[in-house]
Formats: sequence, structure tokens, C-alpha cells
Amino acid sequence: MTIEHRRGVVALALIAAFMVFVDGTIVNLALAQLASHLQASRSELEWAINAYTLSFAAVMLGAGAFADTLGAKRAFVTGLLVFTASSAVCAVAGSMQVLNVARLVQGAGSALLLPSALVLATATASDDQARHRLVGWWAAAGGVGMAAGPLLGGVLVSLADWRAVFAVNVVIGIPAIVWSLRSMPAVPRRDRRLDIAGMGTATVLIGGLVFALIEAPAQGWSSPAVLTAGGLAVAGAIGFVVAERSGQAPLLPVGVYSHRGFVSAAVQGALFNFAFYGLLFAMSLMLQQGRGLSALTSGLLFLPLTGLISVGSLCAAPFAQRVGPRAVLGIGQTVLALTFLAVAWASTAPLLWPLVVALVPAGLASGMLVSTMTARSIAAVEPELHGTASAVFNTSRQVGAAIGVATFGPLLGTTHDFSNGFITCLIVGAAATAVALVLTALARPATAVKALAA
Repeated sequence: MTIEHRRGVVALALIAAFMVFVDGTIVNLALAQLASHLQASRSELEWAINAYTLSFAAVMLGAGAFADTLGAKRAFVTGLLVFTASSAVCAVAGSMQVLNVARLVQGAGSALLLPSALVLATATASDDQARHRLVGWWAAAGGVGMAAGPLLGGVLVSLADWRAVFAVNVVIGIPAIVWSLRSMPAVPRRDRRLDIAGMGTATVLIGGLVFALIEAPAQGWSSPAVLTAGGLAVAGAIGFVVAERSGQAPLLPVGVYSHRGFVSAAVQGALFNFAFYGLLFAMSLMLQQGRGLSALTSGLLFLPLTGLISVGSLCAAPFAQRVGPRAVLGIGQTVLALTFLAVAWASTAPLLWPLVVALVPAGLASGMLVSTMTARSIAAVEPELHGTASAVFNTSRQVGAAIGVATFGPLLGTTHDFSNGFITCLIVGAAATAVALVLTALARPATAVKALAA
């Protein structure tokens, strides 16, 4: 493989990581237009975010096995096709029902795309040092995508309308598909079984839980639909436990979820995403519908929060070497909890600059937390389980994000009372972060899980 060929493969992998993560945050700035253009209810707006997150989380558990079974190149192209086609459906959707179903499919495509992109990129590495460098670039591309989402969404909505947020994926996706078919190398498959029962029951569990949380405020907790969804979530949980204990190739090996240190990291990741993505959802509606700001201005106001995540991520490793990962987590969670309260106070000010100032430490702390939590979740297990641990950790974060949006939506209230509702959301976010801080304080050093324990 020539140098130019390798660079092309790496570029495709980085583009894929950027696209996947940018779509997790870009839609927030289109919510106000979706509410007016498609007459979307609050629960439908929540589903515009959570449909993507839900399927991404559910399929991510088995995404590594898909890549191994189908082959990384085939999984990548399949994921890119699904992602691009569903983005096109989103762009032309005439109703929220069609858009949200397409978002559900889009999330599944993203889950296939992400791990296979990393496998293909690292396959071009000539040595371990180059491989580690590529992993760092891939992670950075995802971080940049998450940070750029609100601003890019604000720009596209301002220059065109909400449809441009999805159409841009098609503009990038079609050339990427052609490019990948011509340039991507074939990586040998591994003999690995798909845990269909585990993936199916996990999807039922996550889908039932999120559906109940989103629809309960509008329909009532005793409504047939919500009770059915709750029953499916319970059945999914029981079925998942049975499937994982009896399966020959479980998605979630016993050695991973029985490790206290890993479980603590996964719960902390879920709590962080609960607060962070709930804040993105609530703040977008507060700025546009509550304060009447344009999508572009709202996107610019997100920059102190999302733009500084990459800076915090870069600072996390050297800071951890000085004071230790546990101290970094404790400091980051303390700063983030206090910042949530500061943002609540700043949101009541008539001017915008107090809000901008209050969001700066939130961005830095978030970057340090994500990087450190990810490292600790991987360090808790042996190298043979790193892929599984990464998938489970990221799944827990996506589930936390979905529950956060589902929780913050009703708490935000109506357009007539966004101020008090937004403050309530931030207090809940601070409380969730405080719970994560307690878990950090209670954590003890533990030896890594052995792969044979799985």
C-alpha cells in the first residue's frame, strides 16, 4: 500500500468519526425550526435526539462483532450506506414521525461505521507507535465533531434551514462511499459469533426504558403505551441477563460487568452524559425559544462549552500523571457540578456574557472527565477485553445521554416558563455530577479483569 493510499484510508476513518459524533450534537440547533416547521411536540423533539442515541447505543454493543464477522471494510461501507441513505430521508422528511424513524436507522449506521473505521485506520499502521498515533487522531476527530456540532448546526440552519443539517451528510457521504469502495483495504475476518439474543434483548431494554421516560410526561405513567414500554424494558433486562449467562459469545462477558472499578467508570460515564446532553438539549431551546436568539447566535454561545472539550482532553493525561486519575476525576466533577449552578445563576442575567463566562470551566472539566473516564474504564480490564470494555462504556454513556434528554425535556417546562425550568434542569445536572463525585470518592484501586474470567 502506497503512502498516498494509506493517507486516504486514514482520512476516511477520520471523516467517519467526525460525522458520527457531529450528528450527536448538530440537531440540537435545529430543534426550534422543527417545532415550528413540522409542528413537533416536546416529546417528538426529544425523539429527534434520542432516536439516534438509542439505536447507536443498542447496536454499538455488537458493533465489534459485526466488524469481525462481516469484515471491517464491508461493515464500514454498510454503515456508511445506511448512514447516508437515512440522512437523505431525514432531509426530505415531511413529518416528525418519518424523521425520527430515519434518525433511528441513522444511529444504527453510525454504530456500524465507528468501530470498523478504527480497525481500518489502524490496519495501515506500520508499528505500534504509528497505531497509537492513529487512535489518538481518530479520537480527536470524534471530539472535534462533537464540539463542532452546535456551531455547524447554527450556521446551516441560519444559511438555509433544518434540512441542511441532514443534507450535508449526503454531500459528504456519497463521495466517501465511492472513495471507500476504491481505497479501503480488506482486513481479514475473525471467526466470531454474533450474539443475536444479547443484541435483541439489549435493544428491547434500552428502547422500552427510553420510550417510557419520553412519553410518560405527555401520556401519563399509567397509560397503556408507557406501561407496555416499561414491561418490555423489564422483559428485555431479564432476557439480556439470561442470554449473556448462557451464550457462547456474549456481548458482555461476566469478567467485565462483575468488575467494580469498570462498573463504577461506566456509571460515571452515564451520569456525565445524562447531565451534558441534557444541558445541550435544554440550553438550545432556552436560547432560541426562551430568549428568541437566532440559531447562529445560539451556536456561537455553545462554543465555550463544546469548543474547550478538546483542550480539556489534551490537558487530562499530563494532569493525571502529576496528581493521579482519581484526583483528576474528583476535581473535574467538583468543577462541573459547581459550574452547572453558576450557569443556572448566569441564565437569569439580562446580558449574555455571564453565561459565556460560566460555560468556560464546564467545557474544560468535561474534556478532562471524558478522557480520564475512558482511560480508567479500559485500564480496569486486560488488553484482551479492551474492545468489549470500550463498547460497553460508550453504550452506557449513550444510554445516559438518552435518559438525560428524556428527563430534561419535561423539566424545562413550556415556552412561558423556560427560565425556571432551565434552572431546575441545571440543578438536576449538578446533582447527577455530585453522585458521580461520590462514586469517585468511594472507588478503590483494583487489579484488571483477566480475559479468562469472561
